[in-house]
Amino acid sequence: MDERLQQYNDKMQKTHDNLLGEFGSIRAGRANPHVLDRLKVDYYGTPTGLQQVANISVPEPRMILIQPWEASMVREIEKAILTSDLGINPTNDGKVIRLVFPELTEERRKELAKEVKKKGENAKVAVRNIRRDANDNLKKMGKSNDVSEDEIKQLEDEVQKLTDKFIATIDKAVEEKTKEILTV
Repeated sequence: MDERLQQYNDKMQKTHDNLLGEFGSIRAGRANPHVLDRLKVDYYGTPTGLQQVANISVPEPRMILIQPWEASMVREIEKAILTSDLGINPTNDGKVIRLVFPELTEERRKELAKEVKKKGENAKVAVRNIRRDANDNLKKMGKSNDVSEDEIKQLEDEVQKLTDKFIATIDKAVEEKTKEILTV
């Protein structure tokens, strides 16, 4: 790949990776510890990621078990979960916290599938914006006479191929996540 296009490839890759990260936080009826990735707990006055203060495991398909390394953290973790947008009530026995994920209703599954599609569309728009920026920069390079018209045309074709590749991977990711959500 031409080094002049590498930055655009990197930006498109980041867009794709960001989308996959967002998909990881959408719960599909199964317990996925990644729904807790963005959760911060007050650890002695410092907002700290949940993974740094507790062991997180999935003992059953629809349950997450959180074992804090310090017993005093149980209340803080519980508070963080309750104030988050997870929509799950934690239960604790003083030592561990259990998050039980209810079965999703058909209606909720369809809502989540729409949300996944919307996030996918936003990612595709971002990729197309990156393509537009790349083409604008290539046109500027052509006007400054540093690069021949044929070379500009060839680079624009490469940018289009890059765009098509990332749009296809985004579509595939959306399709897989939608299938996962709609599978009962």
